[in-house]
Amino acid sequence: MSTSKSAQQPVSRAMFDDVMVPNYNPAKMIPVRGEGSRVWDQADTEYVDFAGGIAVNCLGHCHPAMVSALTEQGNKLWHLSNVFTNEPAIRLAKKLTDATFAERVYFANSGAEANEAALKLARRWALDNHGEQKQQIIAFTKGFHGRTFFTVTVGGQPAYSEGFGPKPGGIEHVAYNDLEALEKLMSEKTCAVMMEPLQGEGGIISPDQEFVKGVRELCDKHHALLIFDEVQTGFGRTGSLYAYEQLGVTPDILTTAKALGGGFPIGAMLTTATIASHLKPGTHGSTYGGNPLACAVAEAVFDVVNTEEVLTGVKQRESLFKKLLNDINDRHNVFKDIRGQGLLLGAELNDTWAGKARDFLNAGADEGVMVLIAGPNVIRFAPSLIIPEQDVIEGLARFERAVAKLAG
Repeated sequence: MSTSKSAQQPVSRAMFDDVMVPNYNPAKMIPVRGEGSRVWDQADTEYVDFAGGIAVNCLGHCHPAMVSALTEQGNKLWHLSNVFTNEPAIRLAKKLTDATFAERVYFANSGAEANEAALKLARRWALDNHGEQKQQIIAFTKGFHGRTFFTVTVGGQPAYSEGFGPKPGGIEHVAYNDLEALEKLMSEKTCAVMMEPLQGEGGIISPDQEFVKGVRELCDKHHALLIFDEVQTGFGRTGSLYAYEQLGVTPDILTTAKALGGGFPIGAMLTTATIASHLKPGTHGSTYGGNPLACAVAEAVFDVVNTEEVLTGVKQRESLFKKLLNDINDRHNVFKDIRGQGLLLGAELNDTWAGKARDFLNAGADEGVMVLIAGPNVIRFAPSLIIPEQDVIEGLARFERAVAKLAG
């Protein structure tokens, strides 16, 4: 009786507060459908989507290739577990290894799980090859690597990891782009250095070229693994399939998720055959990882994204975004810096507006454009990689109206 009654209740934002754990505070409107780079809410209000599901919806909403792959695989086989393999997982792994430095792939369900696997592999590799004393993991302040207890501790934002009791040990942090600090901390006890090739949650911070090359050299010197967290930067986001390709540095382990499934949950860890050999049967696993439904969708996304047309288009859209954001700033003087790469861009607020990034996010929603933040001072843009230029122009016109209301 009560089940039937609740099923008939209209879904509202107020119902969210009644039934959901309060660790999120989502927008007041509820999106109900999307097409391309446009989204409509329950009141049929239209929004231009510059948030992209936090850099996930790389082909926008309901892309025909994704819908087709999901429908076709949904009528064949959904799930098997890791007791069996499946054709979509093998095909996707083959495409990923053919397109990257990697020779082996481990599938998971999210970026956090891919990072968890990478960190466990690094520790196991170090133990097998060098002994128990080689267990130090170094990461960078303001980094973000997921919300499991291991990954959130490796992430360099204490606000996310404190308040849950004793943390995993052997983890230390230095400032991003500070090669000297890293050099002082590293030793033969270091088993891995984990970094984003462009910090996302930390404020859209690009690495210095000398820094990235120096990190690689220090890892080689101390026989440590270099782990690139490309959960947010990967799969075309910066204008190449993975960001490492533009940095002249190859990691030992790479993690990928978000855009990998274009909106269907999937993550992966990529590495070499030699390093991968340390995860022997039974040492790590995932019930859903490598699910045929997820892998079929991700394969369809790969086939669209890994093309010259799409990757070149990302760079073209980056130029348009930066030009129009700078034009907005010329008229309203609210930004200190416009930065980022490809379609992972950040507009840092100037001192007058410091700490008010969420005000711009909310004002944008009121004007019909969805944006993100990256900390209290940076407005983040991570739209579809194939967003039509007209949608970029229209979305930023709406965003300018929001800026004008706040600044005016």
